[in-house]
Amino acid sequence: MKVTRAALPFLPLCERLLPGRLAGLSMALLKATALEIAILAGHLLLYPSGITQERRVPVPALPADGAAQLPTQAKPPVLLLHGFIDNRSVFVLLRRSLAQHGRQQIECLNYSPLTCDIRAAAELLGRRVEELCERTGARQIDIVGHSLGGLIARYYVQRLGGDRHVRTLVTLGTPHSGTRVVPFADAHPIVRQMRPGSPVLEELTAPAPDCRTHFVGFWSDMDHVMDPPETACIDHPDLMAQNVRVTGIGHLALPVHPAVADGVRQVLDTALPGEPSAEHTDDLTVA
Repeated sequence: MKVTRAALPFLPLCERLLPGRLAGLSMALLKATALEIAILAGHLLLYPSGITQERRVPVPALPADGAAQLPTQAKPPVLLLHGFIDNRSVFVLLRRSLAQHGRQQIECLNYSPLTCDIRAAAELLGRRVEELCERTGARQIDIVGHSLGGLIARYYVQRLGGDRHVRTLVTLGTPHSGTRVVPFADAHPIVRQMRPGSPVLEELTAPAPDCRTHFVGFWSDMDHVMDPPETACIDHPDLMAQNVRVTGIGHLALPVHPAVADGVRQVLDTALPGEPSAEHTDDLTVA
């Protein structure tokens, strides 16, 4: 099924930037940069709290006779996957937003900052997903991945059979087509895997017939970690995918901004397995 850029009419829209207004664009860039600096400062304070792997909360077992059953409309568990050299502390606000709107099972997976291969990280993710499904009794889960985390999750879904267990994959500022930013960082092997044309990214361009996961890619035109910004769009002829352009914020703000959190929540609340995408686009503009 052809990838489309779908509209999400329920997403909150704030004031729009007027094209051609240089002063307005400069002010928007200044605001986005200031917000990125503020978020970075706050995240550095929270970072130590997320270094250790979180404790997995056991799910109460059902009675032997099966009399008590999970509600048929119960929302599937959500697994959050952070970006490069980060940890679960980046999802404090997104996690709170999801929990406030009825998500009872939300977990984060920390992968080591020393991880050197997206494939190995995807295998680790696969083991955690299967364990989460077994522990909760859920047939499928939803995944939200920020930056590199979204790429790891996509590799698991698309190349390791993860579409059996992942209903919806939401990516936030993920370099689906590779990013050229910070060339001197190529000393790290996982950075090289995020470059355009890398063997890992070439694998993700291979055919993926009958992939059952619904993909949603949030990308920002002010995301300077993505070079070019459109690399965070999902573009594959076999995937059921939609892309949402976010205007007004940068890379670090994507997993913490309340407007994006609302958009992610609404995507997860309305997604259906195998649901095709509508054929038009939408912008999410934040103040």
